[in-house]
Amino acid sequence: MRFSVFQLSRRGGRALNEDRMGYCYTREAVLFVLADGMGGHPEGEVAAQMALQVMSVHFQRQAKPVLDDPQEFLVEALLHAHRQILRYASAKGMVDTPRTTLVAAVIQQGRVVWIHCGDSRLYLVRGGELVARTRDHSYMEMGEIAAQLKTANRNVLFTCLGSPSKPIYDVSEPRRLEQGDKLLLCSDGLWGSVDEAQLLRTLHGRGVSHAVPQLVDNALRNAGDASDNVTAIAMEWETPEQFESTLGISTQDIQDDVFESTIQAPGPIDGLEEELDDAAIERSIAEINEAIRRSAARQLKR
Repeated sequence: MRFSVFQLSRRGGRALNEDRMGYCYTREAVLFVLADGMGGHPEGEVAAQMALQVMSVHFQRQAKPVLDDPQEFLVEALLHAHRQILRYASAKGMVDTPRTTLVAAVIQQGRVVWIHCGDSRLYLVRGGELVARTRDHSYMEMGEIAAQLKTANRNVLFTCLGSPSKPIYDVSEPRRLEQGDKLLLCSDGLWGSVDEAQLLRTLHGRGVSHAVPQLVDNALRNAGDASDNVTAIAMEWETPEQFESTLGISTQDIQDDVFESTIQAPGPIDGLEEELDDAAIERSIAEINEAIRRSAARQLKR
C-alpha cells in the first residue's frame, strides 16, 4: 500500500477540545478513526480517546497483516469501545456517562469500508466529485421526521457511543479505490461551517497536506467566535504505478508483524479485558486523564 495522509485538530470557541483522531497500519491494512466527544455530558474527551484506543488495539491484534473481515472488525471494535466507556462510567459511579461520536475506515486489498455512529462524517471524493458520504444519525437527515420537528431540535443526535442504549451504526459495503481517490473523516465543526461544494473544491485542488489546513481554517473563520472544535484526517490513495512519482507512506517494506500507529493505547486497555478489576480500571482512568491533562495544557500554551 501507499497513501498520503494528514490530520489536524484545532480548538474553536470551546474551553476544551474533545475531538480525537488518528490512524494505524500494517503492511497490508490501514485504519483511520475520528471521534468527537459530546458536550452536554461529562468527560467527552475521555470517551473519544477511549474509542480511539479500543479501535487501535483491536486492529493491532487482528490485522496480521490483514483483517479477516473488515466489516465484522469495525462492528466488533465499535461495540467494544461503547462497552469500555460504560465500564469507565460505572467504575467512577457517574450519574451521566461520557459520550462520543465515531467514524472509522479500513483500507486493505485496494478497497475501503467504513462505519459511523453519530454525526462525524466520512467523504469519499474522486476527481472532485462526491462518490459517497455518511448519513448523520440526527433527526435532520431522517426525511419526513425532520420536517415535523422544531428547527432547534432537528440536529439532535439519536445515537452515540456511551449512551445507556445500544448504539446505532451504519457499515458500508467495500468500495474499490482508484488512483487519486481522497477520503476525509471530519467532525461536525468542519462540515457544519464549510459547504459541500467548497469542501469538494478544496480537496480536489491540492494534496491533503494543504487541503486539510485550509478546510480547518475556513471552518473556524466561517463560524467565528462561536466555532465548534474542528478536526479532520484525510487520505489520498496511490496505486502501485504511482509509487515512484508520488510522496506518501509506503508499507511495502514493513514486516508482517509490524504495527505503526499515531493512536496511544496505554495500560489495561491494551489487553481488552472484558472484566477488569477495580485496580486495573483505576490505573486506566488515571492514565487517560493524565494524557488529556497534558493535551489541554499544551493547547493553553498556544
